[in-house]
Amino acid sequence: MAYEFDPAVFQRRRKRFLKQMEDGVALIPSAPEFIRNGDVHYDYRQHSDFFYLTGFEEPGSLLVLGKGNVKDEFVLFVPRRDKVMEIWNGRRAGPEGAKAQYGADAAYTTEEIDAKVPEYLRDQTRAYWHFGESAAQDARFTNWLNQVRQMKRAGYNAPLEILDPSSILSELRLIKNNDDLRYLRESCAIAAEGHNHGMSRTRPGMHEFEVQAEIEYVFRKRGCHRNGYGSIVAGGDNANILHYHENNAALEDGDLLLVDAGCEYGYYSADITRVWPVNGKFSEPQAEVYNWVLKAQKAAIDMCKPGVGFREVHNKAVEVLTEGMVDMGLLKGEPSEIIATQKQWEDDVQAKRKDPAKDKAPRTYREFYMHNTSHWLGMDVHDVGDYRHGDKWVKLQPGCVLTVEPGLYIARDRKDVPGRFRGIGIRIEDDVLVTNGKPEVLTRACVKGVQEIEALMAEARSV
Repeated sequence: MAYEFDPAVFQRRRKRFLKQMEDGVALIPSAPEFIRNGDVHYDYRQHSDFFYLTGFEEPGSLLVLGKGNVKDEFVLFVPRRDKVMEIWNGRRAGPEGAKAQYGADAAYTTEEIDAKVPEYLRDQTRAYWHFGESAAQDARFTNWLNQVRQMKRAGYNAPLEILDPSSILSELRLIKNNDDLRYLRESCAIAAEGHNHGMSRTRPGMHEFEVQAEIEYVFRKRGCHRNGYGSIVAGGDNANILHYHENNAALEDGDLLLVDAGCEYGYYSADITRVWPVNGKFSEPQAEVYNWVLKAQKAAIDMCKPGVGFREVHNKAVEVLTEGMVDMGLLKGEPSEIIATQKQWEDDVQAKRKDPAKDKAPRTYREFYMHNTSHWLGMDVHDVGDYRHGDKWVKLQPGCVLTVEPGLYIARDRKDVPGRFRGIGIRIEDDVLVTNGKPEVLTRACVKGVQEIEALMAEARSV
C-alpha cells in the first residue's frame, strides 16, 4: 500500500509543538537539493523536521510557526506554480495548494521569503532557528534579523532570544504515538518481508547485489520508494566490515551472508540485520557463534522496559557476548573481569591517563564486538533524541523505539582464535518499541532462529 498524506496527522503534530513552544516564531527550512554529477540531482528527500510538521515534500520551502502575538499560526513559503516547468519537473502545490491541501493559514511563493519573513519576525520576543545545519541558511536568517533591526526607528523590535527548535522536536519525535507507529509498524513489516524473501532467494554463485535486488524489490513493491539507508549485503568475511557497501562479491557455498537493510514508509525507517547461510545450512561453528549473538540479543531486548537506562541494554548484551567469547575460546579469563578491564581502559582514556595512539589496549570483548548495541529509530535511522543528560544515561520510557543489534566479528586473517570460527561475522538486529508492559519487537515477522532460517530456505528450494 502506497503512503497517503493525512493532513490531520500533521495538524496534531503542530499543535503539540506549539503547546511546548514559548511565544514567538519558529522558522524551519526544507532540505536543499544536491547535484550528484553533471546536471543530475540526488533523489530528493525532505528534511525530517520539516516533513514531521507539514507533510510537504517540495524543496525550496520554508515553514513559519507562530505563537502569541502573531497574525498567522501556520505559514508556508513554497515554489510557485509554473505550468511549463511542471511539464519538466512535476506538479507543484503552489500557495493555493499549501492552504487547501496542507492547511496553511497563509502561503506565499519562495520568491517572497526575504520580503515577508521579517514581517513575521518583527516585535517577537524570540525566534526558533537551528543554527549549524547550513551556512547559507544561517546567513539568510541573520539577514532577516538585521532587516528587522533596521526597523527600530519605525517602532519595530527584533527578537533578542534565539532558541533551537530541536529542543522541542527531538523530544516529540523520540516518543512515538499512534500517528508515528502507524507508519513505523508498516515500515518494519515490509522490511521483515524483504529479508525473508532475500533468504528464500539466496543461492551459492549469486552476487551480493542480486540478493540486494531481491530484498529491495519487495520494498518497492510494497510501497516504499526509498531505503532508510544504504543496504549492507556482505558475504563471508565481508561481514566483518561493519559498514561494507560494495555489495558486489560472489556468494560462496559454505559462507554466511549478513544483510543490514531497511525501507522507509511514510518517512519512518525500519532497520533490520539478519545473517543466513548461503547454501541454506549453518555449519556447527557458524551456528555456535550465531546462537551466542541471538542469546545476547534476546537478553538485551528483555531489558527494553520503562525506567531502564539506555546503556543497560548494551551492558546486558556485552555480558552475554563476553561469556560466549570465553566459552568459544576467543578470550581467556572471567567474563566479569574482562568487562571490568575494558571499562577501566575506557575510564583511563577519558581521563587522559591512557592514549589509544600510544598505549596498547587490553585484549577484551572490544576486539570482537566494537560497536554499541542500540540507537534510537524513527524518521532518521539514527534518530533524534538525547542518550545522556549530564553524566546519567536517559531512561527508557513508553513510546521509545530503539534497535537492539549485538554482534560478533571474527576476521578470516586472525591467527589468535580457533580456526573454525575465522571469517564468521554475525549481527542480529531488531526494532523494539518500549511499552508499559513487555517490549514489542516491531520486526518480529523476520525469521531469526537457526532452525527457522534453515526451514524457510529449505522450503524455498523444494518448490
